[in-house]
Amino acid sequence: MTDAARGAGSPRRIGSYDRGVAGPTLLITGGVHGNEPAGVHAAERVLDALRAQGAALRGRVIALRGNVAALAAGVRFVDRDLNRGWSRDAVAATQARAAADRSAEDAEQLALIEAFEEVCRTAGGPVVYVDLHTSSAEGSPFLCLADTVDNRRLGLMTRVPIILGIEESLAGASLEWFADRGIAGLAVEGGQHESPAAVDNHAAALWELLVGVGMLSADAVDLAAHRARLAAAVGDAPPVVEITHRHAITPADEFRMRPGFVNFAPVREGALLATDCRGELRAPAACHVVLPLYQALGEDGYFLARRVRWFWLWLAAQLRALKLDRLLSALPGVRRAPDDRDTLLADPRVARWWLVEVFHLLGYRRRGVRGARMAFSRRVSRPENRRL
Repeated sequence: MTDAARGAGSPRRIGSYDRGVAGPTLLITGGVHGNEPAGVHAAERVLDALRAQGAALRGRVIALRGNVAALAAGVRFVDRDLNRGWSRDAVAATQARAAADRSAEDAEQLALIEAFEEVCRTAGGPVVYVDLHTSSAEGSPFLCLADTVDNRRLGLMTRVPIILGIEESLAGASLEWFADRGIAGLAVEGGQHESPAAVDNHAAALWELLVGVGMLSADAVDLAAHRARLAAAVGDAPPVVEITHRHAITPADEFRMRPGFVNFAPVREGALLATDCRGELRAPAACHVVLPLYQALGEDGYFLARRVRWFWLWLAAQLRALKLDRLLSALPGVRRAPDDRDTLLADPRVARWWLVEVFHLLGYRRRGVRGARMAFSRRVSRPENRRL
């Protein structure tokens, strides 16, 4: 493996490993938030182990640093959150912005887009994108992903809890760039920022994926040790939850999370979660708390989630396999968007809660409003994802 492949001389590139054998591309980013270096360390660890073993890899592994400037400064971001602004419209606006008017994160994003496009252009098989993060709170590691059957299948390979629906309340994450192109992608929250266990959890999830998608044989990796690591880290966290509420904040809110919450902490209806300048913030129903904010920077005070039972996951897979989504536009108050066959517009006067649940089962998620109608869009996977 050459120095160039190891990433020498490139602050963006962590490294790569490629034996020249056709197969998938595992594209990893770490440090999209500069105060979250655990993902960078985990990618380095996995790449070093692959080189040391001379591993018989199918395909290639490529790892990139996300926010180079923020990583160097040890801060979440310099001017804006780099894990926002990845929607099509936001990317187009950043690309159109004059160089003199670009923020530090604009420059980082444009460099990442160039790198992402190069990886996709040179891929000889399916691409899997993995974005490694940590959180300010302790608790179980977990995954966020665009809600496709292929992404769910990949997520389950890791044996890490899955959060569905976060894209409905958190727009513009880097996963969106890949989802818009039908590319499989996962965000892995490995644990608390400063915890060495977060690096271990990230590395274990990467090894599970390498074996799960067929890039490495199972006997090339000590999977038992990695699975034991993840099982201990996950504990009794529910395997799949769905976001029901995001509490967005601004500095003017004077938000303060109550101490002691960890990811997936169960709370009862009425439990005190936080305070702000308007008073107390309490749980509207029994739920789980996810990503409670215990740091200075951030726009998300906390998320609330409910457990998803396996029956509903199974039913969603069956309904999508039957392509019953084609019948949604025949429901009362629903029509297909004229400019996008994968977007449905629903009249909120007739699209009651049960209709939203039907949309979710068939892979559609809320994407704001268009005029007087709610917009629901689905992600369409590339055919090669099914070979993973």
